[in-house]
Amino acid sequence: MIMFPTKITVLRRMLQSRHCSPLLGKARFSRLVLGIETSCDDTGAAVLDETGQILGESLHSQTEVHLRTGGIIPPVAQQLHRENIERVVQEALERSNVEPSQLSAVATTVKPGMALSLGIGLDFSRRLVRQHNKPFIPIHHMEAHALTVRMLHPVAFPFLVLLVSGGHSLLAVARGVDDFLLLGQSLDVAPGDALDKVARRLSLTKHPQCSTMSGGQAIELLAKDGDRMKFPLTTPMGKTHDCSFSFSGLRNQVTMMIMKKEAEEGIEEGTLLSCVNDIAAATQHTVATHLSKRTHRAILFCKANNLLLSSNPTLVVSGGVASNQYIRKTLSFIAEREGLSMLCPPAKFCTDNGVMIAWNGVERLREGIGILPPNVDVCYEPKAPLGVDMTEEVRAAGIRLPRVKIEISS
Repeated sequence: MIMFPTKITVLRRMLQSRHCSPLLGKARFSRLVLGIETSCDDTGAAVLDETGQILGESLHSQTEVHLRTGGIIPPVAQQLHRENIERVVQEALERSNVEPSQLSAVATTVKPGMALSLGIGLDFSRRLVRQHNKPFIPIHHMEAHALTVRMLHPVAFPFLVLLVSGGHSLLAVARGVDDFLLLGQSLDVAPGDALDKVARRLSLTKHPQCSTMSGGQAIELLAKDGDRMKFPLTTPMGKTHDCSFSFSGLRNQVTMMIMKKEAEEGIEEGTLLSCVNDIAAATQHTVATHLSKRTHRAILFCKANNLLLSSNPTLVVSGGVASNQYIRKTLSFIAEREGLSMLCPPAKFCTDNGVMIAWNGVERLREGIGILPPNVDVCYEPKAPLGVDMTEEVRAAGIRLPRVKIEISS
C-alpha cells in the first residue's frame, strides 16, 4: 500500500513550518510534475512547477554500498531502490507541501538503464498514477540530461549536446523536446565506467583522501597533483573520422601500465602505487582528449550542415562525467575556438536525480508530447537509442580535425 500525506496532514505541516512553500496560492495556476529516477544506482524524486521551480526533492545515493562491493551489482541496486523509493517520493512530496491529488502528471525514467533498477521505478509509478488517476509521462534518461540546462538557462533549439556519464556517452543535436539527431555514441565502455574501473584497479578506496569518493571523483582529485606526461597514453580511435566513443582500449592500456609498475615496485595488486597521481592525471587527460576531439568533429559537422543556430550556437555538456572540471575546461577550449557558447548544469544536476526527470516531464507537458493515461501499460527499455541515428552520415563526411594544442592545468 502506498501511503502519502493526507490533505489535513499537509496543511498542518504547512502551518507548523516557518518556511512554507507558497503552493496553495500557486497550485490553481501552475501545473505540477513529480519526477522519479531509478535508472542506475540513485533513487531520486522531485516536484517542479511548470516554470522550473523546484518545490521539493529527495535523493538516496547508493555510492557507499557499491564502493564496498567494488562496483554496482544490479540485484543489490534493485533491492536498495525497493527499500527506499517510497520514502524518497514521500519526502519530495512533503518538502513540496504537495499531495498526489495536486499533481498534473508523474514522469518516470523508463529507458535506458539497468533493467532491475528501471523496473522498480516503473512499477511504483504505475501504482501511483492508477491510485490517484494521474497522467503518466515515460522519460528517456538521456533526453532528460540533455534538457536539464533549459531549466536554468533560456537555451533555444537547436543546440549540440554532449552527454557523458557512467553508463553512456553520446553527441546529438537537440532540435526539440523529443527531436534529436544522434551524431555519435559509446561503442563499448562509457567514460565514467572506464574512470571507475581504473580507480578500482588502483585501489583508490584505500587512499586516505579518496575512501568515500566515487572512482571518477578520486581520479579527478589525485590528478591535480599528478604529471600526465609521465605515462603517455594513446588516444582511443585516433584514426577514425567519426563522433563515436571507445574507452575499453584505454582501460586495457592503463591496466597493463599498473601491472608493470606493480612489478617494478615489487607490490601486489591491491596495494597503492607511489605514482597513483601521475596515472590518474594521464588517464583523465586521455579521456578529456578523446571527448574533445569527438566533440570538435561534431561541431564541424554541424557547421557544414547548418544544424545549429547561426546567431548563438551552443554546446551543452551534461551527465555525471561533466562535473569533472578538467574535462569541462578541455571542452570549453574547443567550444570557444569554434565560436560556440558552452553551458553545463551545476554538478548536482549533472548526476542522476529526480529534478531532471521532473523537468523533462514539464517540457513534455507543455508541448503535449508523450502524455499517457494512467491505465496504459508501459515497458522499460534497458537499451534505447536517442533520436535519429546520423552516425553513418558523420562517418561518411570524413571530417579531419585541425591540429589543436590544448594546454589545460589540472
